[in-house]
Amino acid sequence: MSSESQASSPKSSSPLTHLNASGDARMVDVSQKDDTQRVAEAAARVRMSREAFDAIVAGNLKKGDALGVARIAGIMAAKRTSELIPLCHPIALTRVEVTCTPDSEAGDAIDVFARVACLGKTGVEMEALTAASVAALTIYDMAKAIDKGIVIEAIRLLSKSGGKSGDWKQQ
Repeated sequence: MSSESQASSPKSSSPLTHLNASGDARMVDVSQKDDTQRVAEAAARVRMSREAFDAIVAGNLKKGDALGVARIAGIMAAKRTSELIPLCHPIALTRVEVTCTPDSEAGDAIDVFARVACLGKTGVEMEALTAASVAALTIYDMAKAIDKGIVIEAIRLLSKSGGKSGDWKQQ
């Protein structure tokens, strides 16, 4: 293996795959990896005023159906992740699912969930996180006329499967 393909940086003893031997950022070469089924799930929470929540749930926003638009925005974002995150590989996704669920118990939050899958050489964690993030941002955009204090929080990876590193699930 050449020093160019080594994952470590001279400035650190930990292997960082997006750095070459000189410590410069690079896109990882995945050409020798096997294609495997890969799935990742991510989530976000959008908290807002009761007035904004009620308008979203009732479908009474001037801009239209916030939850439907957010789902489509999340799907589109997952497909364009490599254009947004500099060192991500373009991936042929086989599935993108985004849901936006009002939390009836809290009464002031929308829970966003994204599941992304592919058969490929690299994982889809960033695609799932991008989908959840952009769906949450879309909810903010559509409801900001009612509540500019909307908070997007708890953007996180819930699970990933496939690839050499195997399965991982948030505890």
